[in-house]
Amino acid sequence: MQEFLSVLTGLAWPFAITLAWLAGEFGQRWTGLPRISFYGLVGFILAAPQLGVLPLPPAGGGTTLLLADVGFGLILFELGYRINLRWLRTNPWIGVTGLFEAGLTFVGVYLVANAFGAALIDRLMLASLSMATSPATVVRVINEQKSSGQVTERALHLCALNCVLAVFAFNATVGLWIFRTFEDVGDALWNSLVVLGVSAFTGAVFGLVVPGILRLLGKLAQDATVAFALAVILLVAITYALGLSPVVAALAFGLTARHRRVAFSQAQRNFGALGELLTVVLFVFAASTLDWRRVWAGALLAVALVLVRLLAKTAGVTAFAHLSGISWRKGALTGVALTPLSVFVILLIEHARHAGVQVVEELRAVAAVTMLLEVFGPIILQRALVWAREAPEVNHAA
Repeated sequence: MQEFLSVLTGLAWPFAITLAWLAGEFGQRWTGLPRISFYGLVGFILAAPQLGVLPLPPAGGGTTLLLADVGFGLILFELGYRINLRWLRTNPWIGVTGLFEAGLTFVGVYLVANAFGAALIDRLMLASLSMATSPATVVRVINEQKSSGQVTERALHLCALNCVLAVFAFNATVGLWIFRTFEDVGDALWNSLVVLGVSAFTGAVFGLVVPGILRLLGKLAQDATVAFALAVILLVAITYALGLSPVVAALAFGLTARHRRVAFSQAQRNFGALGELLTVVLFVFAASTLDWRRVWAGALLAVALVLVRLLAKTAGVTAFAHLSGISWRKGALTGVALTPLSVFVILLIEHARHAGVQVVEELRAVAAVTMLLEVFGPIILQRALVWAREAPEVNHAA
């Protein structure tokens, strides 16, 4: 009997991933909604605290977390690859917009959490995490919708900036918790800045070395997908071993590779079948870490945080819309497109927890926010792209 149960446990993840993929395919066909919304829903339902099909993750994260990290790294590489530094230099108001909307989000969420009586460290963590926009959701939905235009490109660039700012703020907050005294706030900020700098440098080195090796081999276009996928796997492993940020490193890797004039063909978008598979793993794993009891306990604060975050990002981007060269309407839609949050936050929290930062266990509102945006974030982004007329209207089978 014990051997039989062991076999069933071993089949849990393959079963969940297959079921999630089927739900995504049929769900997208029947409803026209993004596939990743269905991936997250399946992961949440099958999780240990819910139906109990998926086992609880091991203390060290396990193989599934590693696969999710690699999938996330591939998406971050692609996001970095799509960032155009020349455009940001030509139009610096885009960078100003990102700093303003992220700062406004931090302040808004901090004040709401304070009104709900959250502890100081919890307020700082909630505010830091809320600055982010999930690159996994943004990149996948944009690719799935074949979206292009001002709102699409600005959402991608602001998403990358949000990720870097959120990692900096979150690492600084974790540093404060480790020091356990706000007299060391300078040290916490400095350590966070050093981590970002070394992570970016590591990713940039990969962005210089990998294209150089491919040019020496004379097979740049043919072998770029496999080579970059292997390089991302190695980069993720190195950053975790050294305590660096894989988010910043993967973004820097993609950004440097782009400016080394390495071109991807259409067939290589999403890293092909490997990228598709790891995306399913990533979203199922992220949702499977959520407990319905925590989701329910933090539901009221979560709804308030989601609304305040949406208003802050929309207002922040809209305020600089004309200065950055777009209409108020497209500015507002760009802010709405920054709604997705879930996967980025879940992976940051998982790694903080495995590093021994137990304060994240008390952030019940995070579980509720991530569950709400795991399902609805992709849908909101999809609608923003459709309303901006940068993606086709959703069609689904009758």
